[in-house]
Amino acid sequence: MAETRATVACNHCGRLNRVDLARAADGPRCGQCKQAIALDHPMYLTDASFDRVVADSPVPVVVDFYADWCGPCKIMAPVLDMAARERMGTVLVAKVDTDRNPTVSMRFNIRSIPTLVVMNGGRETAREMGAIPRTRLNALIDAALR
Repeated sequence: MAETRATVACNHCGRLNRVDLARAADGPRCGQCKQAIALDHPMYLTDASFDRVVADSPVPVVVDFYADWCGPCKIMAPVLDMAARERMGTVLVAKVDTDRNPTVSMRFNIRSIPTLVVMNGGRETAREMGAIPRTRLNALIDAALR
């Protein structure tokens, strides 16, 4: 049986938690704040949590590098929400605010936002810049799952 445990960040307190993705629909809770860890929504990563979450993930991680003030980023938000909901347990969807997390943004050479980076096995496997339609995001995810 393939490993299905992943390290994920709590969107409420930021604590990293180990969860079983095969049981994502059961509603895991944060070990610190006891709030629900909503794997059907993008999780927010920081400079401090990014490497651990990506490295520990047994499934592809779609990372949206964005900023709150960015219009195209706001257009991408519902598309990413839908992907997280539809692919819960098979893909992790994450967001990195480039203004608040400059270290990881510079390391990935983010020059334009939104930029979507697909991570698989701890390495970048695909990248798209700009707002993309749902069909293109699904194609990126499907390629990462092969």
